Amino acid sequence: MRNTAKFTAAALAVGALTLGLTACGSSDSGSDSADGPLIVAASPTPHAEILTFVKDNLAKDAGLDLEVKEFTDYVTPNTATEDGSVGANYFQNQPYLDDFNKKNGTHIVPVVTVHLEPLGLYSHKFKSADDLKSGATIAVPNDTVNEARALKLLADNGLITLKDGVGNEATPADITENPKNFKFKELEAAQTPRSLDDVDAAVVNGNYAIEADLEPASDALVLESADDNPYGNFLAVKEGNEDDPRVEKLAELLTSPEVKKFIEDEYDGSVIPSF
Repeated sequence: MRNTAKFTAAALAVGALTLGLTACGSSDSGSDSADGPLIVAASPTPHAEILTFVKDNLAKDAGLDLEVKEFTDYVTPNTATEDGSVGANYFQNQPYLDDFNKKNGTHIVPVVTVHLEPLGLYSHKFKSADDLKSGATIAVPNDTVNEARALKLLADNGLITLKDGVGNEATPADITENPKNFKFKELEAAQTPRSLDDVDAAVVNGNYAIEADLEPASDALVLESADDNPYGNFLAVKEGNEDDPRVEKLAELLTSPEVKKFIEDEYDGSVIPSF
């Protein structure tokens, strides 16, 4: 049984506000004290599962008191890390973090890259990408980096063509060729797998695909290649906390042979170790 606490984005927004109002009068936060537990914010799958494996099997022998908190969105883990209500997070990739820091004035930095979750195109109605009909609707994540990543996946597989050099800020407006006149429905990333009964296909992040009982390695119509992929997921902290001994211990454990074997055995190619 997983020993983790689940939080909705709404609940954490209240918690973050409460923390902001009280932080000036208190320095007794477990995430801030090097003697307290290291509290790590994580997406449920696979991040919290990997951290829970570390907590249950490796942390005690390493002298690490680890607490895992699950978040279902891609915003609160960074804001909670920035305001100190958690000591670290594990859910994101470098392009997403760069965009988040720029837009929100946060100071989150990566510590160690652990794994890749290949982005995939899924459908409940079609068996291959070639079967998608003219005018089909494809759901894509609506955050800047993941939307660009989704469109690049479609472009790399010949379904659309993107403007040269558009990079990690591509939107449907940057599509230069769309032979089948696909329509795009922009949704919060967590909603994309839930949209599969309402759209013709959806581009889904690997963690949300697994949570929805999709198997990226076998169910995706097209799947990102792991070769030279910049979207590895890493442990991250607020700038200045990289040398926290608890963070250093966790970074070492997350890139251990035991964790590599756990990822390979547990996810069968749907999550790929990056170390």
